[in-house]
Amino acid sequence: MTYINKKKNEIKDVQPIRSLEKINDMKWSLKKWCGERDYILFLLGINAGLRISDLLELKVKEIKGKQSIIIREGKTKKPRTIYLTNIYEELNDYISGLGDSGWLFPSRKGMRPITRIQAYRQLNKAARMVDIENGIGTHTMRKTFGYWHYKQFKDVAELQNILNHSHPKITLKYIGITDEQIENNLKHFHL
Repeated sequence: MTYINKKKNEIKDVQPIRSLEKINDMKWSLKKWCGERDYILFLLGINAGLRISDLLELKVKEIKGKQSIIIREGKTKKPRTIYLTNIYEELNDYISGLGDSGWLFPSRKGMRPITRIQAYRQLNKAARMVDIENGIGTHTMRKTFGYWHYKQFKDVAELQNILNHSHPKITLKYIGITDEQIENNLKHFHL
């Protein structure tokens, strides 16, 4: 996934966050500078691996009090189970301040969820606050999920299935593993 930096008129690649320290910095920054809604969006995004369009369509009543949910992904139309157990407490604390039938990530007016653009702005605002200057976008959350899932389980076939990719090569390139492996191998290459 790429985006165009309109100020500099250059194309940038959206990357996963490859450092646990930077992930924690983002969480802190989102909570402190952007608010609970944007923090929970990021937390859910990096733990569920959903596309931003699917995250923004979630409603409180679909999530409240549940350990897992089944959603039909917008792009692929495939059902997918999302487990919320690892963020259950924080998610439900956030939900307790929202109405039962509203959007999980409401705009200020509350009649619609925030837009992709607003989510992008908030993520970039938080990233700038913790000196992450490049490669941040709404897709960063999904790529971060993929990167860390692969690092933990080393099962590209499973991750390919979760992300609904057609080939393992696509999955590895998507999460930046191939570039990282080449770079590490070249650093340690010696004859």
